[in-house]
Amino acid sequence: MDDRELPRGITTAVLGPVRVHFDGACEPARGGGLATFGYTIEGGGFDLEEGGLAVRPYSERATNNIAEYAGAIQALYRLQGLGYTGPVEVRGDSQLVIRQMKGEYEVRAEHLRPYHEWLTQLARNFSSVLWEWIPREQNARADALSKQALADHAPMAARHRPRSTGSDPDPDAPAD
Repeated sequence: MDDRELPRGITTAVLGPVRVHFDGACEPARGGGLATFGYTIEGGGFDLEEGGLAVRPYSERATNNIAEYAGAIQALYRLQGLGYTGPVEVRGDSQLVIRQMKGEYEVRAEHLRPYHEWLTQLARNFSSVLWEWIPREQNARADALSKQALADHAPMAARHRPRSTGSDPDPDAPAD
């Protein structure tokens, strides 16, 4: 295969383990709004990054923890799709995700179980996966990608925001 035939960001030489950095963001912070992810993939001939929606906006699944899981899932899914099966170092500033993947924390929240199981299944496609917690300062690019995804998707999400069903008046209702 000629290097000109390879997708951008991929080379033929695989040098050492691939490093993944992932992050998630959610607005509002308490959840129920817009949840996004970001990841980078470097090493082993890769230099890739992406950010996007973690789940449907304004769903009950739009939480920061699910956004964090989505970042790791999307990164490993991308590597799998590229045919990579070697060692991976997965780094993130989410203690919850990293410690749950290492088996140090139990997955008690029922809504996180499917994400944990999905990530566990994806990890089995690689020769080894090292899960490593890193401070936020060392995760700057993945963080920036998740925040950029928030900004990029906010206008579209705002158009689909559910209307309040409480005692708040409908802003689109005609005045008396």
